[in-house]
Amino acid sequence: MQQWLTMTAADLGRGIGRQEIDPVALTETFLAAIKAHPEHARVYARLTEERALAEAGAAAARAKAGLRRGPLDGVPVSWKDLFDTAGVATEAGSKLLEGRVPETDALVLRNATAQGLVCLGKTHMTELAFSGLGLNPSTATPPNVLDPALAPGGSSSGAAVSVGLGLAAAGVGSDTGGSVRVPSAWNGLTGLKTTPGRLSLDGVVPLAAKFDTVGPLCRSVEDCALMLAALEGGKPADLTGASLAGTRLLVLDGAPFEDIREAPAKGFERAVAALEAAGAVIERRALPCTAEALALSPLLFATEAYGLWKDVIEAAPEKMYSPILERFRGGAQVSAPDYVGAWAKLERLRRDYAAATAGYDAVLLPTSPIAPPDARRLLDDAAYFATENLLALRNTRIGNLFGLAVLTLPTGVPGTGISLMGAPLSEERLLRLGVAAEAALC
Repeated sequence: MQQWLTMTAADLGRGIGRQEIDPVALTETFLAAIKAHPEHARVYARLTEERALAEAGAAAARAKAGLRRGPLDGVPVSWKDLFDTAGVATEAGSKLLEGRVPETDALVLRNATAQGLVCLGKTHMTELAFSGLGLNPSTATPPNVLDPALAPGGSSSGAAVSVGLGLAAAGVGSDTGGSVRVPSAWNGLTGLKTTPGRLSLDGVVPLAAKFDTVGPLCRSVEDCALMLAALEGGKPADLTGASLAGTRLLVLDGAPFEDIREAPAKGFERAVAALEAAGAVIERRALPCTAEALALSPLLFATEAYGLWKDVIEAAPEKMYSPILERFRGGAQVSAPDYVGAWAKLERLRRDYAAATAGYDAVLLPTSPIAPPDARRLLDDAAYFATENLLALRNTRIGNLFGLAVLTLPTGVPGTGISLMGAPLSEERLLRLGVAAEAALC
């Protein structure tokens, strides 16, 4: 049974379908592993054990009757602590929301439950989801899977670590500026940032609604495809016969490579070489619209976030971790005309980007230009926290600014990822490309 903890969600689902794996025994195995792990309290904010066992029992009955609801029926997954769970605290990693208990599940959780997925519990996260580093001294900082002394990446830190440590078959997170992709890359996982609007935000604690997205953190591209279908109650992408032969891929030169560290650069070039060897045609060029869009970030993200949270934050600012508090308050410095003007310019830049990349199957860039930094130094050095946080999210933010679908894959160099950026609402096509890239990178 211990081997179940490291299997892909898809393989677990197939085992259940063949009646080789009992969903109740599977869920009990994950719950026991969580409780036995010495760092479990840094990964899970709270378990939903009673719910999990009830859902597993129902999945077992369906499997026995030949009435499974989908390929992941009976598979246990974790949920970032900003997805509402009926009758269970949802606090978004913040003391500001301590004791917040919603009455209903988030819509994506309801969809997943209807597909038979088992809810193990809620994972720790960056406070109100506003940092890419994953540190949270207010509640808990999950340990990086590669090295507990390193930052786990955020804001979906616990979601990534729960999967990386074998404490969930898959994790559900959110991504506003890189919060699925950074922790996926830093913990050796595959992560999917979905197009804004593709998955419902109903019942999801917001950060910046125009950029917020929901996405899975998984062990494989296939798992991401199955999780996407479960979260929206749809049909999984057909990944059969996927190939890189003849695909055109653009390496986005310029801004994504500024100040890049040795390990991410090495991992990226290793991955690009593997994709080229598998038949992809690789081109490299910079797009001026990328740097222009990144320059708008200070006018957009914090402004929207502070506008949403100002009253809650300023009612009790002492409850917040100071670097996160200062990030939010940065939004107060932007005028309404500048914010509106920035959005008008970004819409134009989105059109420029779409035109420049229309002839490519995907655009490639290092998921993050830095590897996971030392967690203690981040806590002790505010200036270091600020610079590393901005760098951690610099490349991922490109996908958010342009409203894209993005998939990150491990490069083979620990703690680094390669991102494949597709057009908005191109998730199925991107996942087909991703499964072929995954095979080339193995």
